[in-house]
Amino acid sequence: MAKRSKIPIKTKQEIVMMREAGKVASDVLQRTAEFIAAGKTTREVDEYALSLIEEHKVKSAFYKYRDFPGYTCISMNEEVVHGIGGDRVIKDGDLVKLDVGVKRQGWIGDNALTVPVGKINGEQKRLLAVTEESLFVAISHARSGAALYDLCGSVEDYVTKFGFTVVRDLVGHGVGRQLHEEPQVPNYHPGGKSPILKAGMILAIEPMINAGVGTVDWLDDGWTVSTSDRRPSSHFEHTVLVTNGDPEILTWRPRTALPEQLDIPPLG
Repeated sequence: MAKRSKIPIKTKQEIVMMREAGKVASDVLQRTAEFIAAGKTTREVDEYALSLIEEHKVKSAFYKYRDFPGYTCISMNEEVVHGIGGDRVIKDGDLVKLDVGVKRQGWIGDNALTVPVGKINGEQKRLLAVTEESLFVAISHARSGAALYDLCGSVEDYVTKFGFTVVRDLVGHGVGRQLHEEPQVPNYHPGGKSPILKAGMILAIEPMINAGVGTVDWLDDGWTVSTSDRRPSSHFEHTVLVTNGDPEILTWRPRTALPEQLDIPPLG
């Protein structure tokens, strides 16, 4: 973990602005996810998301960020995150990771999900369900007075019960006026003294979970991250407000499959 800086705490008005950005980001994500289908290219998906972003009269938070060339991140199967829309054709059985960030009146909403295309196999179903559930396990810790590192460690504690691994080279983050703010939010317990969460902090919590090894490679485009063993990966993300009570998901959307719905008990 990098040396910690002060974690921003949003004002009431800033939280209102973040709620609106989160709603837009969620709408673009859900509608683009519905557009994904076999036979379409990842470029078509990116262009469709852009049309929705423009419909809302907002900007992509990703386009040209550190020279990133896409409006969304679209990553396929063994690709973990940061995939760039292009000529790759989506096929039946693919897992498409879709990450959408928007900037509305200077404030950012950031969210992601993994879209199954057509008929997927049992391992893929298990991976998606466990990854999404691990996100909500982590969100349950996003309360004032809780230790940030307990939130982080809860993801790895959960997914390893099912034989999956967390990606340690990539982390979640604070979010607000900037796409990446303090604190870093890894999906494992980093050790050391933890920051304590306070009401008004806003976190982009994003489990990135692999079916095989947790190590990753950066591909030749300089952006796309792939699992080292080329086995599937899954990614889910919400922007979450820490409160004095229950956490507030600013990018709320309906949940998909839960582990118990797929009859996949933990290992052992």
